[in-house]
Amino acid sequence: MSAQSSPADLYALELSPEWRKSRFSADNHCVEVADLPGGGVAVRDSKDPNRPALRFTAEEWHAFRLGVIAGDL
Repeated sequence: MSAQSSPADLYALELSPEWRKSRFSADNHCVEVADLPGGGVAVRDSKDPNRPALRFTAEEWHAFRLGVIAGDL
């Protein structure tokens, strides 16, 4: 896999990453994140870990974070 993964590449991966709870998660809203190859990130709801995780390329994750920080989301 190249250094920069495409969304299709990330969804083709079999996930067995080390999940960590977001430090911004409240007790009732448990978001877990995991690092993926090429700087990608997987996100899941810890209350429903069998549900498919969302997967973001490094560029998508960066844009999402900037949107949250700017208050756009």
